[in-house]
Amino acid sequence: MDDLTRMWIGTIPALDPESREVILDLDQASADPAERMACLLLNRGHEGQEGVFYLLPDDLAARYERTGDRLTVTVSAHRDVLAHDVGAYGEGLRDALDGLPRVASDGGEHAVLLRREISTDFVPAEQDGEPQPVLLVDHAGGPVGPPELARLFESGEASIAVVNATWGPQGAARRTVS
Repeated sequence: MDDLTRMWIGTIPALDPESREVILDLDQASADPAERMACLLLNRGHEGQEGVFYLLPDDLAARYERTGDRLTVTVSAHRDVLAHDVGAYGEGLRDALDGLPRVASDGGEHAVLLRREISTDFVPAEQDGEPQPVLLVDHAGGPVGPPELARLFESGEASIAVVNATWGPQGAARRTVS
């Protein structure tokens, strides 16, 4: 599966069967070093609800953008946080870090780890002026679809991290769905 098929709008029944969420699939054993770096950072999470980990914006951050019927989510991490954490995982990840695209953020330079998009009319809900978080579901064993992700989470074979999100540079204009 490519990145275009590893993002969904759906529910995680064990969390809230009424809520539609933006869900990204992460494979802990991925060949993509950036995806493996994202999984490493999930260990920095702080547990909120049982089994749900919240990440600080410098750990992982998500940004929504909308162009026409395409909703894009970009997940990035502060470059210094990544450099510190990947240092223990060998030259392969350290070398890959230098090749990642970079974006400026309020807290300094971020490295882009994931960029996924889908065609949808879904507009993330807002609370206090911020869009709803992105859910990252990490597991081992290759990309899977939403029903399998929910099953893996319910059986304890996957975890969910909640990543705060913002709107991209175009802000409100990008959220308008025509």
